[in-house]
Amino acid sequence: MAADDGQDREILSRITAMVDDERGLREDLVAGRIDDTTGQRRLTELERALDQCWDLLRQRRAKAEYGEDPGEARVRSVTEVEGYQN
Repeated sequence: MAADDGQDREILSRITAMVDDERGLREDLVAGRIDDTTGQRRLTELERALDQCWDLLRQRRAKAEYGEDPGEARVRSVTEVEGYQN
């Protein structure tokens, strides 16, 4: 179980880094340091990657809660993950 906790911490660390990147990107957009097209494209990519990470973490936690192996959780496609939000 400790290895699973480590994996969850790694995913959370990745999420934190992406949230920081997102914040910086939004600041760059507002300040005009990057153009809107590039900034929006990068934001979209980042938001999709964040959705996938959160989904993976939820899968892992659900598997652990129900006595299954969290290591069996897999990154799902952007289409599949975003489909849950609609």
